[in-house]
Amino acid sequence: MSRIGKKPVSIPKGVKVEVKGQSVKVTGPKGNLEYVCPDKINVKQESDSLVVTRPDDERTSRALHGLARTLINNMVLGVSEGFKKELDVIGVGFKAQLRGKDVLSLYLGHSHTIDFFIPKGITAAVEAGKGTTRIRIEGCDKQLVGETAAQIRKLRGPEPYKGKGVRYSDEVVKKKVGKAVVGAK
Repeated sequence: MSRIGKKPVSIPKGVKVEVKGQSVKVTGPKGNLEYVCPDKINVKQESDSLVVTRPDDERTSRALHGLARTLINNMVLGVSEGFKKELDVIGVGFKAQLRGKDVLSLYLGHSHTIDFFIPKGITAAVEAGKGTTRIRIEGCDKQLVGETAAQIRKLRGPEPYKGKGVRYSDEVVKKKVGKAVVGAK
């Protein structure tokens, strides 16, 4: 039995779960999400928890068992607490601005500004600090939050010599030593 799959998913107060066949719909204060389980996986609601089961011990069933339970747990956490990622924009002249609620304008050392359109279900906030600009991405869908943050980081990843670019706030960039001139006077 899968160690992750056999744990029941607890449902906190304020979160409503609807199970219809293979479809699981979760509604909470931060939003609502829906997931369709694979055919081999069964989900049952028991009072204040969800139990995910599988019919046999085939390799694919075992893999899908833990996956389905984790995805459902992330949905419950997302609609109750939400997920967030923070990015730092580091570099001279590098900055980010929010235009309206759905466009993030990034100045990343290119000859033009980059307009990043924020997907539906995601909120972004920009805080300017000393030497860095912090972008906060928040939402109830863990996968969408992570994908949005990764797409913004991909626009100008941190370079290894000065460390400028866009990076996650908890990311450590190992800097390389620059070229040394031998015999220079």
